[in-house]
Amino acid sequence: MKLWRKLSVLLLTCFLFAFYSYSHAQTVVVPKVQGEKEQILYDILALTLSKSAPSITLSTLPEVLNEAQLVSEVEAENLDVMWSGGDKEKDERLEAVRIPVLKGLLGHRIFLIRKEDEARFSTIKTFEDLLQFEAGQGRFWGDTQILKSAGIPTVTTIKYKNLFPMLEGGRFDYFPRALHEPFIEAANHQHLDLVVDTNVMLVYPYAMYFYVNKNDKRLHDLIYSGFEKAIEDGSYDELFFNNSMIQDVLTKANIAERTVFRVGNPHLHPDTPLNRTEFWLDLKNLQ
Repeated sequence: MKLWRKLSVLLLTCFLFAFYSYSHAQTVVVPKVQGEKEQILYDILALTLSKSAPSITLSTLPEVLNEAQLVSEVEAENLDVMWSGGDKEKDERLEAVRIPVLKGLLGHRIFLIRKEDEARFSTIKTFEDLLQFEAGQGRFWGDTQILKSAGIPTVTTIKYKNLFPMLEGGRFDYFPRALHEPFIEAANHQHLDLVVDTNVMLVYPYAMYFYVNKNDKRLHDLIYSGFEKAIEDGSYDELFFNNSMIQDVLTKANIAERTVFRVGNPHLHPDTPLNRTEFWLDLKNLQ
């Protein structure tokens, strides 16, 4: 009987261990990665989960989906995590991991302009000067309302790809882009003769977040706790600032030479962690 009890205990232990291992091993499905802008987001997610759940592996969707489709797929539990700039609709439908994935880089905007307008933009000295120019934005983008709330004249369109020929054609004067975006976009649209303005930077609090299904508290907490650990041990900063794209754009952006205009963001979610300074870019340390 003693031997049988020992075997029973051993079998139960093995079963519990196998169940625990199975329940904690997981493949997390994320959007298909396109280019450097999304690769860094994928890498940050992989880093955070390596800190809290090293058994988790990431798998990407086989095709590219637009943002509305991604939100629906997360709601339907066909997609585990998506990344996107924060806005009211996503905050209502999904659960945000409230740590800015790119240190609030999305709220640091420099402008794509027509090459022929470089001299005009070099004369901008005050915010009132900037208001004489029209911005171009996606109609449903989270930061479009920020610009409008600041009184910035803004022309919108539904499709992102339309903004480049619209700018070239004079439908608006500049396309405000996050620091890491316009240099690649100018290179990809050389036939339109667009350049990156060297004079102005517009700054407002705005973050990109990882979003999960409202009911997936476990995954939310794993990402959050792993992110906190990566920030605390320095591995997040190491990944971020050693990323070749980030290094390249911080050099090209020449922040120290720019006139910086700061505007508020009345559309921020009340849980935005503005008091956690370690979560956000410090411009003084970049100059």
